[in-house]
Amino acid sequence: MTLLYAIAVAAIMAAGIFLMLDRNVIRIVLGTALIATGVNLILFLAGRLGATDPAIIQAGSYALGESAANPLPQALVLTAIVIGFALLALAAIVAYEATRALGTVNADEMIAARDLGDPFKGEDAKGSPARK
Repeated sequence: MTLLYAIAVAAIMAAGIFLMLDRNVIRIVLGTALIATGVNLILFLAGRLGATDPAIIQAGSYALGESAANPLPQALVLTAIVIGFALLALAAIVAYEATRALGTVNADEMIAARDLGDPFKGEDAKGSPARK
């Protein structure tokens, strides 16, 4: 069963990497979401698979029982879900605004910053002094 989960996570991560290598900004955002999902599954699977007792310390005891679920991967997954959602929301907004402002979803055609030139040399792309 663990092998099946590992194959599923590998497929999700491979699809995310495949989408991120595209030049379409929307596919890059979707690839980021798939990779975040894959990371969440990896963190979740880092805990124990199978039936376990709840992560509750019994009365009179100072530690979890042997068959108790590990609460650390669960806490990490919850944190990763929140961070992944925030990253996805920010990336979607940036992609939308870039697409709206530049009129294209192709990352190779988004060259507005190249026309401003090198900020360290003080010149624009044509070699003349930069605008102030």
